[in-house]
Amino acid sequence: MTTDSVPADGDPRRLLADVRALAHRVRVDQRMTWAALLVLGVTTLLAIPFDWFGMRVDCHADGGCTFARQGMLYYWPLAMVVAYGIIAVAYLRAARARGLGTRVLPYAITGAVTTLVFPAAWLAVHLYFRSHPYPDGPLPYWYFVLDRLVMPWGMIGVALLVLAWLERNPALLLFTAGYLALVLLVLPMNDGFASPHFGIRAGMAIPQLIAGVVLLLGALGFARAGRRR
Repeated sequence: MTTDSVPADGDPRRLLADVRALAHRVRVDQRMTWAALLVLGVTTLLAIPFDWFGMRVDCHADGGCTFARQGMLYYWPLAMVVAYGIIAVAYLRAARARGLGTRVLPYAITGAVTTLVFPAAWLAVHLYFRSHPYPDGPLPYWYFVLDRLVMPWGMIGVALLVLAWLERNPALLLFTAGYLALVLLVLPMNDGFASPHFGIRAGMAIPQLIAGVVLLLGALGFARAGRRR
């Protein structure tokens, strides 16, 4: 065993820079960001008919309406498990084809955990209001932000944050920040615009359509960026 850690004619700083450049290149080659965004975008768009036809809407003589989004509740837990399973397989296949390792397991676990948040939050709210009256006054703004965060589209953003960290991907981090700002602060994802039935259903379908299209556009952008490398 030799005690020399670098060749006699080697420059340690240059060798360290080469190692860092190689590690960065490996991380870049491991990325399948476009595939994750594609799967999540398609999953979001497929949720629209389930939400539309599975929604129970009751309008009263005074013009007020109540609704229950049963279709969405049944669709999303299974759909997200399938979606994250497909994403994990895509990452593993790409890694094997390139002869590289991949850290997709933490992302898959995060996806599975966040999948449980939506039905758990829905059940908690349902049980709470069975024994407590609805508030008369307007709810605070932070309540709506939190409500949107625990919904499936908000949980998609949380999982994308984990993926950005695993991939050391600043571009994905910026995209996810914009996506979360859109679904948490801009789009009315959890209430309809107006009655009657068509208005409520359309008012909930349009924001989902926008979120799904944004994810698909992100997939297209990252796929094009990957071809340029």
